[in-house]
Amino acid sequence: MGKLLYVKAAGELVTLEGEERLRTGDNGPRTGEAMSQLGIIRGGSIIARDGEIVFAGADEEALEFLGGCSGETETVDARGMVVTPGLVDPHTHLVYAGSREEELEQRLQGDTYLQILQRGGGILSTARRTAEAAEDELFAEAYARLNQFLLHGVTTLEAKSGYGLTPEAELKQLRVARRLDERHAIDVVSTFMGAHAVPPSFHGNTDGYVRQVVEEMLPAVAAAGLAEYCDVFCERGVFDLAQSERILRAAAALGFRLKVHADEIAAGFGGAGLAARVGAVSAEHLLKTSPEDRARLAQSGTVAVLLPGTALFLMEQAADARAMIAEGVAVALSTDCNPGSSPTVSMPFIMNAACLTMRMTPAEALTASTFNAACAIGREKQIGSLRPGKQADLTLFAADNYRKLQYHYGMNLVHTVIKKGRVVVSGGVLVQGE
Repeated sequence: MGKLLYVKAAGELVTLEGEERLRTGDNGPRTGEAMSQLGIIRGGSIIARDGEIVFAGADEEALEFLGGCSGETETVDARGMVVTPGLVDPHTHLVYAGSREEELEQRLQGDTYLQILQRGGGILSTARRTAEAAEDELFAEAYARLNQFLLHGVTTLEAKSGYGLTPEAELKQLRVARRLDERHAIDVVSTFMGAHAVPPSFHGNTDGYVRQVVEEMLPAVAAAGLAEYCDVFCERGVFDLAQSERILRAAAALGFRLKVHADEIAAGFGGAGLAARVGAVSAEHLLKTSPEDRARLAQSGTVAVLLPGTALFLMEQAADARAMIAEGVAVALSTDCNPGSSPTVSMPFIMNAACLTMRMTPAEALTASTFNAACAIGREKQIGSLRPGKQADLTLFAADNYRKLQYHYGMNLVHTVIKKGRVVVSGGVLVQGE
C-alpha cells in the first residue's frame, strides 16, 4: 500500500457533492439550483492513497480513519483555507507559437475580429507561426504555459488543435499535446479542430477544405489515436451549418466525441442548435445564442462552455449565463487560452469575470469551473468533485470562505495544488520537477 496523503481540517472543504446529487445519485452536469449546492464541510478533511481519494468528511472522522491505517502519512495543513476539486479548463488552444499583441491595439482602433482574420491576421497569423515552429519548440512553449495553469489551480484541461490547418501541422500540434499529457502533471485531453479557419490555400473554396478535413485529416488523426474530440468553428464567415454538420457527422462515424464553437459572432446563426442536434458534449462561446437554441441545449444535455474572458478581451457583450441557468442549461467556464482573443491561463480570473460580467454567483462559478467543466470533457466520473473513488486532484486557496475567491478579483489566491495525490504546487510555488 502506498503512502497516505492527509489534507487536514480545511476552513471550507468544497466537495461539490451537494444534497440534490446525494439524494438522486445523479452524476450528470449540474443545472439550475443544483449549481449552487457546493457540499461544503467546515473543518473537512481529505485522505488519499495511490492518487485516489479514500476519505472525504469531517476531520474527527478522518482521524478515526487514519487510526485504522498503517504506513507513512504526508500531512497538508489546510486550516483556514478553502479546498476545492482541482480546477478544470475545458476549452483551450494550448499548443501554438508566438503572440498577437498588435491585434489588441488594432481592435482598440476599431477593427473587428473578422476584419483582422480576413486580411491574414488572427488564427491565420498563428497558424503560419505554428507551422514554421519545430515540434520541440512548441512543446517547450506549451510546457511553460502548463506550469502557469498549474500555479493558477488547474489540474486538467482540454487542448484543441486548429493552428495547423494542414494535415501535417495539425498532426504536429496533436503529437505535442500527447507528449504534454504524458510528461506534465496536468492531464491534457486532446481535441482535433482542423476546421478552425479556412487556410489561404483554400481561399474561395471552403467546400474543398471541408473535403480535406473529412477525407484526409480526420482519418489520419483517428488512425494515430491523437484526439478524443472533434470541434468545428460554426460561424458566419468561417464554416456554415451544412459544412459544420458534414465534418461533425464524419467525425462521429470515426468514433470522435463532438464539440462546437458556436454563436460567437453572428446572432441567429444556429451553431448551438446544431450542437444539440448532433449530440455534442459541449457547445462553446455562445455569446449570441437564441432563446430557441438555449432550449435545445437544455433538452439535449449539451454543456454550455462560456468564455467571459474572451468576450472581455474582444470588448463584446458576454454570454447570457443567467438566462441559460434559469432555463436549465448546464454551464461550464473556461479561459479559452489562445494568443489572439484570450491570452490568459487564469481560471480564478475567469470565475471573477463570470460573476462580474455574466452575474453568475460565486457558487455557480465554482461549480462551472470544476464539476460541470469536467462534464464538458467527459471526465466527471474521475474528477470535478471530492468523494472516495475519485482522483485526488485538489486546489487549496488562501481564503477562509469560497465567496472570497470572487470578492478578491484579479488575484491568484492558489496556495497549494495536489494532482493524483501528489503536491505539485506549495506556497504558490511549483514543486521541483514540474
